[in-house]
Amino acid sequence: MATLRMVVPVLVLLLLGLCLGPAAAVTPLVIWHGMGDSCCNPASIGYIQKLVEKKIPGIYVLSLKIGSNVIQDVENSFFMNVNDQVREVCSQLATDPHLQGGYNAMGFSQGGQFLRAVAQRCPAPPMLNLISIGGQHQGVYGFPRCPGESSHLCDWIRKTLDLGAYTKAVQEHLVQAEYWHDPLKEEEYRKNSIFLADINQERGINKTYKKNLMALKKFVMVKFLNDSMVDPPISEWFGFYKSGQAKETIPLQETSLYKEDRLGLQEMDKAGKLVFLGVKGDHLHFSEEWFDSSILPFLHFVLEKKNIDTLQKKCI
Repeated sequence: MATLRMVVPVLVLLLLGLCLGPAAAVTPLVIWHGMGDSCCNPASIGYIQKLVEKKIPGIYVLSLKIGSNVIQDVENSFFMNVNDQVREVCSQLATDPHLQGGYNAMGFSQGGQFLRAVAQRCPAPPMLNLISIGGQHQGVYGFPRCPGESSHLCDWIRKTLDLGAYTKAVQEHLVQAEYWHDPLKEEEYRKNSIFLADINQERGINKTYKKNLMALKKFVMVKFLNDSMVDPPISEWFGFYKSGQAKETIPLQETSLYKEDRLGLQEMDKAGKLVFLGVKGDHLHFSEEWFDSSILPFLHFVLEKKNIDTLQKKCI
């Protein structure tokens, strides 16, 4: 009997070790790519995933793929309703056993605002830190330049947006229209934007959105100081054009969103939860050295005991 009492705890520990793995205390990472990219491009997101895995041994990294293959993933970054994408991602996260104790999130370009929507709409499993690298949180009012081989698509997107960004058909089937923010047509934007106006509380206050976003430990926003792709670049720091014109920009702290604290950003700012980073270079252009020194520190968080307990319960 005494031998049995000794063996049972040892077996339990072995099972937990097999379930959680040697790096169970390392916070997992979820990555969402940008427009025209994919989950696994070895020259972009695939490279970032391998870099993180190299720098933080044992970390679990989920690079989100929207669709059944890489081609669909790229196409969906242009043509799949963002709200549907967010729902799909929330489902992926909810069923991934590695994430149930909490995770960090890192979004590149439009993936930044999409992951913010996940934080606001889907609190379980909990997002701990959100890192937005070039995300346009107040939207865009132009596409001066487009990435790589997507230039022909962007020419078509510009024409479509000019013809009717806020029409139902365009809103439901063109991703970039869903975060198109026309400062000359603010009322039309608030009324008809099916994604950005919603997550930015433009039509009313969703207290759940505010509560969920404020639960983040850190919300890191990276702005590219020589950005030639995002218009206006200050949207990467949650700023935008002054309403009614498209020349003068204002920082987040001067926007009505902040002053009215519709999302809790003012309170988060005062609590030191908002982090504004600037990096020299064009859109999504940065060095490995900068990534190591500026971004990796936010990924080295370890799970708290209660989160590890949650993982153990899910496993058992």
